[in-house]
Amino acid sequence: MNERLYALAGELNDVERKRDRGAFFGSIHRTLNHLLWGDRIWLGRFAGKPCDVAPYGADMFDEFERLSREGEMTDTAILTWSGDVTEAWLASTLDYRAASDGRRRQLPAWIAAVHLYQHATHHRGQLTTLLKQAGKDPGITDLPYLPGIVRVLD
Repeated sequence: MNERLYALAGELNDVERKRDRGAFFGSIHRTLNHLLWGDRIWLGRFAGKPCDVAPYGADMFDEFERLSREGEMTDTAILTWSGDVTEAWLASTLDYRAASDGRRRQLPAWIAAVHLYQHATHHRGQLTTLLKQAGKDPGITDLPYLPGIVRVLD
């Protein structure tokens, strides 16, 4: 889904991508930055390599091409991490410092892993609306209807 959304956003010029459309992070561009930031924050916590970008990350990368490349690299890192997750890790407790206030927190690792994906789903939902407002149709986004997910038997 990230590939699809970045491709659609790439069809827009920089002014349209960065236009404030009234979303929580304003624009398509800033929302993509925040989505990438969230992925990196959580993945960094999981892998023991903290992400040190300022809270919420809405202005990490000004140039869309770089943002797109960084997003692709991070998606690959998430897939690699996901393939290595063990039941023992999921059953453990994650101890981390929150980017928003610097306070130490703990939560079950499995909840943190679910949140990584839930956070991305939430903001991709915002992006589909913003892209639709910009005249770009993201198509069907429901998981069972994505190519290669469900086999049709009759």
